[in-house]
Amino acid sequence: MIKAFFIALGLLTRIPVPKIYYINKHDSENLYGWSVLFYPLIGSLIGGLLVFVSWSLSLLPLLSNGLIQAGIILLVWVLITGALHLDGLADSADAWLGGYGDQVRTLEIMKDPYSGPAAVVVLVLILLLKFSSLIFIDWEILLLAPVIARTSVMVLLATTPYVRVGGMGESAVKHLPKTSAWFVLIIVLALSIFLLKEDSWGLIILFVIAYLLRSLMIKRISGTTGDTAGAMLEVMEVSTLLVFILLSGV
Repeated sequence: MIKAFFIALGLLTRIPVPKIYYINKHDSENLYGWSVLFYPLIGSLIGGLLVFVSWSLSLLPLLSNGLIQAGIILLVWVLITGALHLDGLADSADAWLGGYGDQVRTLEIMKDPYSGPAAVVVLVLILLLKFSSLIFIDWEILLLAPVIARTSVMVLLATTPYVRVGGMGESAVKHLPKTSAWFVLIIVLALSIFLLKEDSWGLIILFVIAYLLRSLMIKRISGTTGDTAGAMLEVMEVSTLLVFILLSGV
């Protein structure tokens, strides 16, 4: 179980993992499935780090400006994940635009390492939305955004076919313990409701957004890939920030 945790940590962050927990050819494929259950926990570590950075910056008079704080928090956010999910979002944006509705063509474009104009535009917009949201966000939302986004990916992998043959992604989906995934989802929902209190109904909006994203994947490529899962993660992070900023202003 501990190795499954470190597999998730090494995949979703750039936090160094002890060598004894590196993936090797003798590992059971079940580990990949179990590692998905730790995605929300990894999200809580990322969220906790971001909250700590935000709190630390608030203690420094020279960095008390909201714009500077937002920029530094966003920088840490990107660095801690190694921009992995932004890469998936970029590949998905290019594929959706250039695939012309064709599944095979869409999947081919996702494998292309180069970024087109659609990727650049989407990345700029996502980062701008994150930056502007971080100026106003409360610590509870900053903590929950990475958790909710990674929980949505866990649910995506538990309910959606993986359309690329071979690799860790296919093994993770194939061996993901679905009953345990629903248990983890309930824990995340309970934590979210506890922290959000009267604004917790915003989770319904996030569920609808995640459902629509999954439906779009099913319609275009009949399932998901690592790139589209990364795209969902990024969209759900931004959606969480925006939804609860709007609710707090109502």
